Parts: sequence; C-alpha cells; structure tokens
Amino acid sequence: MNITLKYGCNPHQGNATLGHPDSPLTLLNGQPGYINLLDALTAWQLVRELAAASGLPAAASFKHVSPAGAAVAGPITPEFARSQFLKTTDLSPVASAYARARGGDRMCSFGDALAVSETVDASLAELLRTEVSDLIIAPGYEPEALEVLKKKKRGSYLVLQIDPTYEPPTDESRNLFGFTLAQDRNVAEIPPALFDSVDYDVAQSLLTATIALKYAQSNSVAVAYDGQVIGLGAGQQSRIHCTRLACTKAEKWMLQTHPRVIGLEFNKGLTKTDKANAVDQFLLWDDLSSPERDELASKLVAMPEPLLVEERSAWVNGFTGQVLSSDAYIPFRDNVDRAAKSGIGHIAHPGGSVRDEEVIAACEQHGITLIETGIRCFLH
Repeated sequence: MNITLKYGCNPHQGNATLGHPDSPLTLLNGQPGYINLLDALTAWQLVRELAAASGLPAAASFKHVSPAGAAVAGPITPEFARSQFLKTTDLSPVASAYARARGGDRMCSFGDALAVSETVDASLAELLRTEVSDLIIAPGYEPEALEVLKKKKRGSYLVLQIDPTYEPPTDESRNLFGFTLAQDRNVAEIPPALFDSVDYDVAQSLLTATIALKYAQSNSVAVAYDGQVIGLGAGQQSRIHCTRLACTKAEKWMLQTHPRVIGLEFNKGLTKTDKANAVDQFLLWDDLSSPERDELASKLVAMPEPLLVEERSAWVNGFTGQVLSSDAYIPFRDNVDRAAKSGIGHIAHPGGSVRDEEVIAACEQHGITLIETGIRCFLH
C-alpha cells in the first residue's frame, strides 16, 4: 500500500506518502494529510487498548497528536446533553462513547480526528454529521452510516477503516535530521487490576485517564470522571503546568452543567460552535475585555449574572469521583495541592520520585487515595 498525501506537516512540505506492505488500512473517502494520519493511527491505538481493558466501546477525539478527549460508552444525562447541545440522549453505545469523548473538551475537539473501537452505526453517523470534524477511523462501517459520512464536508470527509486484528512489529524507528532512532514499541499494558483497590466507577475513570496518557504527548496529566477524560494537560515542560491545565479544563467541564450555564438563552441563528464559544466566554467572564463582554452579550437573549468564585467552588465541590493520573511520577506536592482544589479523590502515578514521601503526605492531608502504578507512559 502506498498513499499519496496532500502534504506533510505543512503545505510547503511535499513528497508526503504513507506506505505499508500489508495494507491494514483502507481509505474509504477523502484524501489524508500527514498530521491526519498521525492523529488517526495514534487515536486508534488508544481506543483499541481502552476497549480491551474496560470491556466497553471506546472513543477518542484527537488534535495535534494528543487526545482532546477519551471515554468509554455510558449513559448520557439530560444535563450533559444540554451542555453539549445534543438533540437526544438516546444514543447507541458507540455514539455515546464519542459524545462523551468529544464533550470532554468541546473547544479542543473542534475539527478533531475521531477514533472508535466498534463498527460505526447510524446513531454515531447522525451525531457526527453536525459536528466539525476532520476524520474518522474505525474497524468497520454500517452501509447507511458510511453514506452519511461520505456526504460530510461536501464529500471530502476523511473516512479510514483499519483491520482490528492488525498487530504492528514489536520494534519501531523514526528518522530525525538524518539520524535513525530505534526502540521496542511501547507494549506495556495498563491492566485493570492496577485499580482493584477502588470501586468500579473510580477504577474505570483511572483506567481511562491512564490509557489516554499513554497516547498523549508528554509531559501529560489527565483528569477523568465517570469513565470520561474531562481535562488533559499535554506537552508541557513541567508537571505542575500539566496539572494546572488539566484541572482548569476539568473545572470548566463541571461548570458547564451549572444551572446558570445550561440555562443560557442564545439568539437565533447561532451554530453549535458559536454557542460553545459563548459558554467558554461566560465561564471566563472575569478575564474578558469590554469588547469581549459586549460580543458575548450580543449572542445571548439576556445576560445573566456571572458565576462568583464561591459559586464556582461550591458547584465543583459537589462532584465526587474525579480522578487524576500522571504519565510520570509526581515530583512535588504542589500537584497534589492543585488537584485537591478540583475535588480529586484519587491520584495514579508511577511513583519513584525522591520526594515520594512528601507526595504521599500531601495526599493523606487532603484525603486523596494515591495509587502507584510503576508504569511510566512517556510519548514523544
């Protein structure tokens, strides 16, 4: 198999191709670019592993070779549906997995690469029809679903099918600046048994967060809730910046279901994207300039009172079951202190820091359960 790509990482980088001797990947629609395939092939690995570990259909929403969201299938609550502008809560398992994955961070999922572990059905295709997305990769497609997807983006929507039985070689290599680096592929599993000490719901969230980190550019930290990543900080140079980013995103996710937020009334004619941006602006009210506040007001029928700090804290503290996972050991207690502010009850990390005792003491002080996995999950 040899596919000619639109271009490389940038439009001026030509001679871009994808090659493989055994053709486990089939192009069903559209023409991929270099980054499209980096996203698709990395996202597929995530959902394949998450589905196998959890026993549930899994989905991932990818942007720039890191997950914007990842989730297993689960019920869609009316509050979550309203916060995501979903027209129905009656979704198939695979469609619910994607709604939850994309809903982990609607801003970052804009124009995403979607991967699902199961055959794409009509329920998922109809959901995806109205979302801004660049591609989908899956092990199969129902005929009706494929026809819907082929019409997306004026017929240019990228649809990829991958053989679910395909196993890559155990070694991998890459070329950089004329040099070739080689290593064993990262086949370390994140077994569910790592989290046997906690109840099922918390274990599913820890599993989801930790597997998502395995396919996120390092450094990375993920916050998950109810089997859904709700905040991910990836590609940062310091662990605390990862934690701050992940926790801030998670708090925004929780606040999206606050009655004053899901009660926002939008002017007619706004798209889902316009509404999502308006919600984001409303939650960032204190940081907005006067023109930005005027812009927000122009999108709403009426401007409600912004959420006060005390109201935000009370709403976030009303959630239980939030977990945090780190792709490498937590080096300082400041990460634990920040996690506690977001109501995190469980933290997973590999362990092995010279300050492990300090981190353990911080978790005990905040009443947080700390789990040492012994598995580092760097990706570069």
